[in-house]
Amino acid sequence: MKPGNQTKVVEFLLLGFSQDAQDQPMLFGLFLSMYLITVLGNLLIILAVSSDPHLHIPMYFFLSILSLADIGFTSTTVPKMLVNLQTQTKSISYAGCLTQMYFFMVFGGLDTFLLTVMAYDRFVAICHPLYYPTIMNPQLCGLLVLVSWFISLSYSLIQSLLMLRLSFCTNWVIRHFYCELAQALMLACSNTLISHILLYMVTGLLGFVPLSGILYSYVQIVSTIMRIPSADGKYKAFSTCGSHLSVVSLFYGTGLGVYLSPSTSPSSQKGMVASVMYTVVTPMLNPFIYSLRNKDIKTALWKLLGRMLRVY
Repeated sequence: MKPGNQTKVVEFLLLGFSQDAQDQPMLFGLFLSMYLITVLGNLLIILAVSSDPHLHIPMYFFLSILSLADIGFTSTTVPKMLVNLQTQTKSISYAGCLTQMYFFMVFGGLDTFLLTVMAYDRFVAICHPLYYPTIMNPQLCGLLVLVSWFISLSYSLIQSLLMLRLSFCTNWVIRHFYCELAQALMLACSNTLISHILLYMVTGLLGFVPLSGILYSYVQIVSTIMRIPSADGKYKAFSTCGSHLSVVSLFYGTGLGVYLSPSTSPSSQKGMVASVMYTVVTPMLNPFIYSLRNKDIKTALWKLLGRMLRVY
């Protein structure tokens, strides 16, 4: 590549979903509604868990951290998309693109680790109930969350620093609604081998290792539940992990579908719709899944709403 074909990148262009100006108001209203529901729903989960002493146990502690991560995850992409839809522009600054990539990787990685930690929590609670208070003590719970944050922050920082070393050609168009790392690497003129190797390794690790841990936990959980003699006992055991299993299926089903489907590229229209499913729709549905399927959460939410209404 000749030096004349390289220049200092100032901004990227995010093509997004539609080139038709008539569709922009409808898309703006749709994504604004989804974003507000996501933030409000997850915020209510956090407030309900923190305000109800009965929910100060590991399962709900991890749920509140997951809700916080979901707010951050969707906030990295949707607000900028809403601004571009409202102003009918497609630009994002170079610094803004790198910042968006960094936090997207942080909260995306954190989601995968937290879902794995929650599966381990259910595994201990159902398979080793007598040792549950000893194993899942506050120190271990805090350590698991800190390790999840540390790994997510470290990988995201390394990948972002590698991005800073790259030079870009005159083509700065990203065919997505957010700064997708793999597509940004394709626009670089300099050598991206290390970045691609790291990307594929971490994508495989974040997809395979946590999912393997979750599947192993649920195999053990199902095996233990099936040995429970009473039908009522089996129902109660299944009900404690049903919500988590639904969230795992939704998150991994849509997330892995984007990257593993041979007929769908992330930059295609189908790929972007699938990306919306795990970056926007899944964080929005998580509070509904947990509140509708969990009696304790529903009770805490009604208490919280009652206190809020009395204040006003």
